Amino acid sequence: MNLPIHKNRTLQLFATMGLLLISSCSSNEKKDTYAGADTAIFVTVSQPSADANQGLTVSGQVEASQTANISTRVMGYITKINVKVGDRVNKGQTLATISNDDILAKRAQADAMITEAEAGFKNAQKDYDRFTALYKQQSASAKELDNITLQYSSAKARLEAAKQQRNEVNATLSYTSLTAPFSGTVTQKMMDAGSMATPGMPLLTIEQSGSYQVSATVPESEISLITKDAQVTINVDAIHKVINGKITQINQSSENSGGQYMIKVNIPDNEKQGLFAGMYANVAIPLPSAIKTNNTGSQLMVPVSAIEYKDQLTGLYTIGSNHTALLRWVRLGKAQGNQVEVLSGLALNEQFIVSAEGRLYNGVAVKIK
Repeated sequence: MNLPIHKNRTLQLFATMGLLLISSCSSNEKKDTYAGADTAIFVTVSQPSADANQGLTVSGQVEASQTANISTRVMGYITKINVKVGDRVNKGQTLATISNDDILAKRAQADAMITEAEAGFKNAQKDYDRFTALYKQQSASAKELDNITLQYSSAKARLEAAKQQRNEVNATLSYTSLTAPFSGTVTQKMMDAGSMATPGMPLLTIEQSGSYQVSATVPESEISLITKDAQVTINVDAIHKVINGKITQINQSSENSGGQYMIKVNIPDNEKQGLFAGMYANVAIPLPSAIKTNNTGSQLMVPVSAIEYKDQLTGLYTIGSNHTALLRWVRLGKAQGNQVEVLSGLALNEQFIVSAEGRLYNGVAVKIK
């Protein structure tokens, strides 16, 4: 009678151990599942934006509408520079002076030559008047009058030559005092007092204040679609300002600009507040016959920061069905500011990873924030 009781107890013991083992395995499986969830990388996702404007965006810089490099036509030491960078100057204001002692000496010589030529001319004129009167009275021959007339003409020519020589010296002397051609602001100072100024070498740069334009380059594939006087949108990121401008100039040659065509975009005077020459700007130009992409009539734009580069390939990370990162290869188009166009490889409603709190690679577990 005791044997069946011991057998039952043994069976109960094995059953209890089996339940504990199953419970332990189940606990381990749950622990492993949560452990994988705990190691997932938090990511931020987005969807591509659809830009239906179908225009062209080019980069450029804000510049003054008028700029002048101040230089001289004479060689000499700079005796004084009256301005510094940032100073406002008025038209005709003296900016710098160059040593001119040698030119002043030449002008003194020219003055002396004029004095001598004037004396000779006055004497020749008296002889000419006298012999003309004598010839009319038949007291002088025609030969004598011809000789006196020749002397008179020579004296007159010498006087005129002396005066023109002085004019030349005065013109040279004017280049030793450099003045502002227009009112503006000094933006560069290349030399200081005591330096040797040489012909054609700029000493200062002046930019006209209060009148700005944007200088930008356009690729040759799009230049034929751009027209003068077209209305464009200028985005100056530095001051968070959007300005409506107009194309005022299109360069017809790209010989000196590496295959890019230079355009000038005028900025209205009432939009100049906060602008400084040298600021970067993006110019959005509407095109009349833009190319449709992605069969939707819109451009798919994604942030440049989301693009991954592998050798010659470009891609971005998307979210797989099992909540893992999946690198998707895409073909890119034109960049517009901090956005780039996706030509193929991504649909309009697909999510992609913008940023991650860890290193992304194919198959890593991710969790959307």
